[in-house]
Formats: sequence, C-alpha cells, structure tokens
Amino acid sequence: MLGDRVLFLDGEALIIDKPAGLPVDRPRDGAISLENHLSNLTFGFRRWPQPVHRLDRDTSGCLLLSRNPKAHARFQQAFETGAVTKRYLAILDGVPSGEEGTIDMPLAKISSAEQGWRMHHDPAGKAARTGWRVIKVQDGRALVEFRPATGRTHQIRVHALEGLGIPVLGDPTYGSSHRSGMMLHAAELIVPRPGKPDAAAQAPWPSRFRDVGFDD
Repeated sequence: MLGDRVLFLDGEALIIDKPAGLPVDRPRDGAISLENHLSNLTFGFRRWPQPVHRLDRDTSGCLLLSRNPKAHARFQQAFETGAVTKRYLAILDGVPSGEEGTIDMPLAKISSAEQGWRMHHDPAGKAARTGWRVIKVQDGRALVEFRPATGRTHQIRVHALEGLGIPVLGDPTYGSSHRSGMMLHAAELIVPRPGKPDAAAQAPWPSRFRDVGFDD
C-alpha cells in the first residue's frame, strides 16, 4: 500500500515515495499501476488524486499528485515553466571524468523493431539540460546527483549514457539490467506555490542503493 509512503500532504498536494517497479500510467499488459492505488490515497476527499508528472516505472522517489483540478493546473504550469526544483540520485556503472557540470543535449524519440522505442541525442530534438555532481566513488562506480532543468522522457538516463558516457546502473534500456533494479531515485521535489508554503519533500534512501554498496 502507498498510504505509508506519504511524504507531504495538504489540501491540494500529495507527494509520495513511489516504489521502483510501479508504473505511473497503466501498462498495456494491464499490470498493477499507480491508478490501482489512488482510491486509497484520498485522505478524506471524495476525489481521487491525480499525478502531475511522471516517473519511469523503475525509478523510485518523489511523485507529486494533485488533490483538485485547480491545483493540478497550477502544478502543471510550474513544471512547464521550470519553476520546480528536482534532485535525483543515481549510481552510474562507471566513473565520469570531472566532478560536476551541465549536460545540454536535445533529445528525440527513435524506434526500431529490434529495440522498440528509446530516446537519443538529436540536435533537432527538444531542449534538455541537466546539472550533475559526483558525490561518491566506490568500487568503480559513482553516486551522482542530477538536477534536471527540463523534464524530457528518460532525460537523466540518456544524459548519463550519451552526455557522461556511462549508463545508470541497472538501466535495462540504456545499459544492462541488474538484479537489484535500476539505480535512479527522485530524492527531492520542491514545488513553489505563490502565497503558500512550497509543496516539498525528500524521499528516503532506497534500500537497493545499499544492496550495491552505497549507504546514505
């Protein structure tokens, strides 16, 4: 149940710590998704909360849901205008050169019968910018903080691979699978609200990071 994964709650916003493996959108195969849990996240409201943005199925961490349509529209605008602060943590399957920087790499979708669809660097694609900083290096892998300034599909995953030359550990699309899953975690989310305190939360350290030797 997701009721015990609530990080922030008030009359218009709900932030949960989404578990890795749970898709936000209903999969084509009909598997369990966030939608199956919404009726248990009403907290006294009749209306079900609705996700404002997306996290990939295998990404864990801070996910914002709105509790009414007006709030939903304001939150979406905050994401679209780049007003939202997002901080991710990832374990890369290698160590990048340098300690920090910004990846400015437009992205576009490609598709093939062999590999299905994925995102890749395309100068004619949509603008995508991500700040990054190495936090720790251990056993040939790096714990890296990513701060995306835009919100493109698979942005951090592609920027890690094509911008830094190293995939996120356990990424089944842009790297290789790992028994503990994909090491990408939405660690912090700050959504400004004019006239009100920010809707803000930090997600707990994921246990799968500890499985591969990185403690908080």
